[in-house]
Amino acid sequence: MNVMQPIDRIRGGVHDKERHESGHKHVTGTAQYIDDIPEPAGTLHAYLGLSQRAHAKIVSIDFDAVSTSPGVVGVLTAEDIPGENDVSPAHKHDDPVFATSRVEFHGQPIFAVIAETRDEARRAAAKVRIDYADLPHVTDVLKAAAANYPLVVDPLKLERGDIDAGFKAAKNLVTGEMRIGGQDHFYLEGHISLAVPGEDDEITLYSSTQHPSETQHMVGQVLGVPSNAVTVNVRRMGGAFGGKETQANLFAAVAALAAKKYRRAIKIRPDRDDDMTATGKRHDFHVDYKVGFDDDGRIEAVDATFSARCGFSADLSGPVTDRALFHADNCYFYPHVRLRSRPQKTNTVSNTAFRGFGGPQGMVGGERMIEHVAYTLGKDPLEIRKLNFYGGDGRNLTPYHQTVEDNIIARIIAELETSTDYGARRNEIIAFNRKNRVIKRGIALTPVKFGISFTKTEYNQAGALVHVYSDGSIHLNHGGTEMGQGLYTKVAQVVADEFCVDLDRIKVTATSTGKVPNTSATAASSGSDLNGMAAANAVEQIKARLVAFACERYCVSEKHVAFEPNVVRIGVDRVAFSDFIKSAYGARIQLSAAGFYKTPKIHWNRDEGRGRPFFYYAYGASCSEVSVDTLTGEYQVDRTDILHDVGCSLNPALDIGQVEGAFVQGMGWLTTEELWWDAKGRLRTHAPSTYKIPLASDRPRIFNVRLAEWSVNREETIRRSKAVGEPPFMLAISVLEAISMAVASVADYHVPPCIDAPATPERVLMAIERMRAVERKG
Repeated sequence: MNVMQPIDRIRGGVHDKERHESGHKHVTGTAQYIDDIPEPAGTLHAYLGLSQRAHAKIVSIDFDAVSTSPGVVGVLTAEDIPGENDVSPAHKHDDPVFATSRVEFHGQPIFAVIAETRDEARRAAAKVRIDYADLPHVTDVLKAAAANYPLVVDPLKLERGDIDAGFKAAKNLVTGEMRIGGQDHFYLEGHISLAVPGEDDEITLYSSTQHPSETQHMVGQVLGVPSNAVTVNVRRMGGAFGGKETQANLFAAVAALAAKKYRRAIKIRPDRDDDMTATGKRHDFHVDYKVGFDDDGRIEAVDATFSARCGFSADLSGPVTDRALFHADNCYFYPHVRLRSRPQKTNTVSNTAFRGFGGPQGMVGGERMIEHVAYTLGKDPLEIRKLNFYGGDGRNLTPYHQTVEDNIIARIIAELETSTDYGARRNEIIAFNRKNRVIKRGIALTPVKFGISFTKTEYNQAGALVHVYSDGSIHLNHGGTEMGQGLYTKVAQVVADEFCVDLDRIKVTATSTGKVPNTSATAASSGSDLNGMAAANAVEQIKARLVAFACERYCVSEKHVAFEPNVVRIGVDRVAFSDFIKSAYGARIQLSAAGFYKTPKIHWNRDEGRGRPFFYYAYGASCSEVSVDTLTGEYQVDRTDILHDVGCSLNPALDIGQVEGAFVQGMGWLTTEELWWDAKGRLRTHAPSTYKIPLASDRPRIFNVRLAEWSVNREETIRRSKAVGEPPFMLAISVLEAISMAVASVADYHVPPCIDAPATPERVLMAIERMRAVERKG
């Protein structure tokens, strides 16, 4: 037996500030994405032909010029699909791969050109001649409702208390409406798939997808083959944000279809304009609300309808609009409440998942109600927020009848209010605004409470595969996908921690449906929660076998066997981990395990609008200060302070990065990122030249981000951590609210500014002019 000296701790375990496992590859350009994979000999390229009408019948299609174009091998249409012409994630058969007799949005795929090069395929696709018979089209959600367009899925209603009695008892009443814009994902790596045909009906796909198993199933459905014939591999994505949860299915299906027909590898990669035109975005919403409250600002009753522009098909609009209602309360207790969704069909691309999955839209609507109450009463919105927080006897039940049991928002707000000197700064800003006619400043401190779990209960499960090789190195594979968020690093840290070995022993390999089946999407902020627990379960199985082996081989009891940093302690001796594993292999101990985890406690009855859809809540707060030029409507974010709750952080460095990135992305959504369709139903903001994401210069001039290091998840999550992907996105609401305060100062804070999102300089300027008109009348 080799005796080792004890070492204090392992390198790179859980809670360490470990670097992203591919960070150095990202900055040196050595990280391999799908477009970097060496193409197999004879690879062909596909390019989509898109509709040039928003709503029309297809009268005829002439492919002659396409087929005779240089390099063209063939053209695919719906007639070439051996299985089902559908990639609908909701299984409503409303999302065809290729349109047939009718197109329902500008940019809908009608065919695909297959050519020797991508450039040849792209040029050929533009030569098609299609005759259309135009039909009436509607792109606006309210106009679609007025035109009696149907809903894409059944709406949801959440109700608690007696709404009529609540309004009757309320001393004050306000009504209002708000438009909340959508958002393009604008990932660095666009959609791409590489399909390689195999023996018989086998297809191997390299796809930029967040949901490999769904892509596998959809490709099988289109090809008319079982899922076991399709293998989907994903090493990494260059960003996704929800845009590759369902939207990747189309591109994977087209590549696989062509690969099966031509028996050659096929790659498909649209350019940025077509990517933005043909793929779904964050849903934009119209919120119509009525709020009853007392003279102090305590809310008595809320009745609100959240209408969403869903596009031509269902996609994920059902769960997205459901989650919007789940978060319309944010941190606030509504004694009597009725919330309704309207998932409205429109002649636009079907909108889809985006970071927060409807929650941000619901939360912005809820904060608008708080703001409306505050300005109506002439009070600081933070005062109204704190007054209405969950907490106290009978004030902990959500509109969907889940009890809030882990509420820490009051402490987070109190700490941030003190650390930012919010009260004194607000008073100083009010004094500044009285003296300055052109530049107006604003400050806002807003909270976040975000529910964690998939609302579709069956998605709350995960698998992992762990191999320990005879030299002591460890192979890890799980169902989560890496899109830059650091999931591979975190789960590897969990495995290192479980085995009590250094992180560099762990090798994480590409997510593959051939290794871990039936995976859920890496979405809903659940990646670390689900896959971390599944990986830990696999390690526990292997360790149990190793402990039993040690007990038998060395004649000790289980309590005398322990895994310590890079060694195994057996009695009073310590054996190097690699030596111990070699001995176990020699004794024919199984050194591989498939782990599994399912989230406990959750349940949801949509028909009744009741249940516990969330395992726990993540909390946070942000305080932002802005300066607004009242002559132009332009503004800058002067300072932002954030305090965010991630429980016991698995990796503080990665978590802070997620908070920072989410905030800036959320700020872009609420300020500069505007989607605009023209009168012909064409998306005109379809490239970096017309769609403004935040620049480095747009970030807050002073940007302070802290994690609530005292927080511990009361639920048994992986190492008592909390999800971090989506919740910090909504911290950016403080920027919108701060802009509102600056605008409201023009009318001495007597009138709610009611600025729609995104608060572009144009919208801010128009709001300022409204305030000036009110002030002149007053």
